[in-house]
Amino acid sequence: MTAPSLPSLLWAPLLFAALLWPLLLALRPLLQALIAPDQPRAHLDWLWISAPAPALALAVLGLDGRLWLEAWLFGGRWELDGQRRLLLTFTALLWGLAGWYARGYLAAEQRQALTGDPDSRSRLLRFALFWPLTLCGNLLLLVAEDIASFYLGFALMTFAAYPLVIHTRSRAARTGGLAYLVMAVLGEGVLLAGLLWAAGTGSAFTLTELRATLATADAGVWMGLLLWLGFGVKAGVIGLHLWLPLAHPVAPTPASAVLSGVMIKAGLVGWLSALPLGMPGLDGAFRGLGLTMLWVGLLGAFAAALWGVAQRQPKAVLAYSSVSQMGMITALVAVGLLQPDSWPAVGALVVLFAAHHGLSKGALFLGVGISERAPPWPAWLLWSLLTLPALSLSGALGSGLLTKWGIKTTLDGAGEKTIALWLSLATVGTTALMVRALWRQWLERAPAGAAARRSLAPMPMAWVLSVLAALGLPFWAGTLAGTHTGGPGWPPLGALPTLLWPLGLGLLLSLVLGWSLRRIAPWLNARLPAGDLWWPLAAAGRGLWRLTRRMLRRLAAWQAAWVAWWVARERDGLAGLDTLTRAEGWLRRQLAVLLLAVAAGLAAVLLLSAESTPLWPWPGDWPPR
Repeated sequence: MTAPSLPSLLWAPLLFAALLWPLLLALRPLLQALIAPDQPRAHLDWLWISAPAPALALAVLGLDGRLWLEAWLFGGRWELDGQRRLLLTFTALLWGLAGWYARGYLAAEQRQALTGDPDSRSRLLRFALFWPLTLCGNLLLLVAEDIASFYLGFALMTFAAYPLVIHTRSRAARTGGLAYLVMAVLGEGVLLAGLLWAAGTGSAFTLTELRATLATADAGVWMGLLLWLGFGVKAGVIGLHLWLPLAHPVAPTPASAVLSGVMIKAGLVGWLSALPLGMPGLDGAFRGLGLTMLWVGLLGAFAAALWGVAQRQPKAVLAYSSVSQMGMITALVAVGLLQPDSWPAVGALVVLFAAHHGLSKGALFLGVGISERAPPWPAWLLWSLLTLPALSLSGALGSGLLTKWGIKTTLDGAGEKTIALWLSLATVGTTALMVRALWRQWLERAPAGAAARRSLAPMPMAWVLSVLAALGLPFWAGTLAGTHTGGPGWPPLGALPTLLWPLGLGLLLSLVLGWSLRRIAPWLNARLPAGDLWWPLAAAGRGLWRLTRRMLRRLAAWQAAWVAWWVARERDGLAGLDTLTRAEGWLRRQLAVLLLAVAAGLAAVLLLSAESTPLWPWPGDWPPR
């Protein structure tokens, strides 16, 4: 019997540390505020930045493991395998880099807090509290195999992120926070209904049992529909995406990076964990669900691109890019229901696509803050670094090129060339969105060196590391998640024209349309606000509320009239009772006279009746014989 290795001995403690350390760091500012409420503190210190460090160390060790916790909820089961490890790695990495970035991004606010400004102190306290709390929920849902732990992590991440969205407390932030909260509550309700229905039907306690229940239950497709929609709110499915373009632009840039980079992937993780993807013998109704997912995903990929290119804020453009990219991922997930035999290869590429998009989009969001607070670097270097993740997301280099090649070859092998073509056309929209985002950043750029005096400042260095991590994903993804998840390898030179034509077409369309529509762009932007469907729905909601209030006021008036009528009848009744009471008193006082009158009346009646009916014999008959 061989002794366990040191990494295997560290696996369980590191797993506990990965979840407990962010929780302890979230409690620290609360304890400090309770112990010495008037003492100013710099909450975003190096200890606070280390919140995802244990999770990153756990992922880098490269060990699979399983942990049972009998005393946890209904019996906890936490696991780490190749797929989860890749998700955990890029999640912890982006959270760590964004936290380091936040230390520089909020440095001015920290200085104001240290001088005693109460507003800055309260905002930083909330940020320092809810940032690691959101991270804790994000990490828990990645390692959870039991349903209770998974939902706890999902809900904790969802609602703890709300204070991050409304950090500035501006009107736009409150609007974005309202949209986020409304959609979050809606999604949690649908998700909880699906989980309880499926878990109760199959007595399932783990996600594996949940998938088996959906595959065999009579109403499994309806349970799957609820789960797809519930997770789809977080994943930005078109129609349920309303919070993304409103919350991303108003949140602090590091919060936007993790919202779009990793938190949006929680919806994808939910699909991969709960839906019966790749399971043979599924009911034919699941094919209908798969077709629905496919067409909704493609619709989101194109519609979000069309709406996003009309935005002025760079972060709004990037938010619509996330909706478009998640639409492409949704279409790929649908293959797991349409082509179960192809799902092992497609599923591995979906995870790689998620990691690629998460790191690249995180680098792009962090780059928006860099263009607004440019470090003292040469312009060619700064804008080259800003362009690299955009090119990667467009599928031109790095992890984007590898992912695109893997998806094309896998779908062609599965006989789904039409889906591959539609995804390539969607990449044209991605390229247009990247051009639009960079152009708006260029127009809103700050003078170089105005905000940062050192090249080793937290913001620029954290951003550069995020760019390198995104570009270097193909070189370490296979090591962490297995060679199959790493993709089929780099494309040959002869395949590059078939992969890069969407990039060229997107650039051409951006130049032509950008030049021809420049004069009407302000008019167009005025009618295509960020949030798209939110505004007509909000207007309809306000109109419905006004109508409801009028109806309630009318019902209240009817109720008041009805009550007044009954009160009047009650007064009439009471008046009648008073009359009867007075009549009773009069009768008591006149009782003797009334009795004499009654007696006299009776006597008169008797006398009158005697004229017709004698009461004794006539005198001629007297005396009687």
